[in-house]
Amino acid sequence: MSDQHDRIFRSLADPTRRAILERLCLDGEQNVLSLTEQAGISQPAVSKHLAVLKQAGLVSGRQDGRQTRYSANIQGLAPLVDWTRTMSRFWDVKLDGLEDILKRMDQ
Repeated sequence: MSDQHDRIFRSLADPTRRAILERLCLDGEQNVLSLTEQAGISQPAVSKHLAVLKQAGLVSGRQDGRQTRYSANIQGLAPLVDWTRTMSRFWDVKLDGLEDILKRMDQ
């Protein structure tokens, strides 16, 4: 697994970061204050979570005057989607093989 995969999995392992990313996906671009109001944690904590998500390539920020507005980067999930597809194919093959063995055992 690549470093990028590790960054994505680590960033999404935290429920607060998942909630922030989901919020950005569903509600669109937001500033830190808006995210803080609904996260139930401090502004510095939200900023730290955003930094982790940004490092993983899952969010991006743009300056809007004195504020930074954050948005979800759905394309950042592509390595995770690819990995999930690979694992799904792997398990499909393994489970089909197990099913064949069980059928032969029943005969």
